Amino acid sequence: MKDTHALLQLQVGPDLYLRRATVEDAPDLFQIIDRDRHYLRQWLPFIDFSQQLADTESYLKFISAPGNRTDLVFVIVHEEEVCGLIGFKDIDNLNKKLEIGYWLAEGRQGHGIMRRACHTLLQYAFEKLHMNRIEIRVGVGNSRSSNIPKKLGFTLEGIKRQGEYLNGRFHDLEVYSLLRGEFGG
Repeated sequence: MKDTHALLQLQVGPDLYLRRATVEDAPDLFQIIDRDRHYLRQWLPFIDFSQQLADTESYLKFISAPGNRTDLVFVIVHEEEVCGLIGFKDIDNLNKKLEIGYWLAEGRQGHGIMRRACHTLLQYAFEKLHMNRIEIRVGVGNSRSSNIPKKLGFTLEGIKRQGEYLNGRFHDLEVYSLLRGEFGG
């Protein structure tokens, strides 16, 4: 089966686009992870496992492998600089559902970049992938991240108790969802 997403690029605005992540993005992404490690590790369990460039390369090889049908990940390019990742996780074509995950460099936060990027992915998921349900899971207390699904019209369904192991202990996750019929476009 041919990978129809291989060269995919989604324009978000004149200053912002999403491009399918490749192994060639590893140096830029690892530089952000390494520079913002203290900030990012507050909410992202993978940060402690990204200790060298090879770790980021391994992840990008996995998600961009031809046989991978459960992940579709994009680099976020703002003002011509890679500044984070966003993508679909756990794509379930049978049940027409998926999860959106994301992270952004600390210095690029607070400018609406992630909200705009999420909106573009919602359009793509509902219109091109024909999904019916999209989830976003956010660590309880991560108000910057939870503001994104709230502003995009998601419904807080509840708390996934001890849903993530982070920094040596289990953390609760807020589970947000948006259905196709609820998306305003």
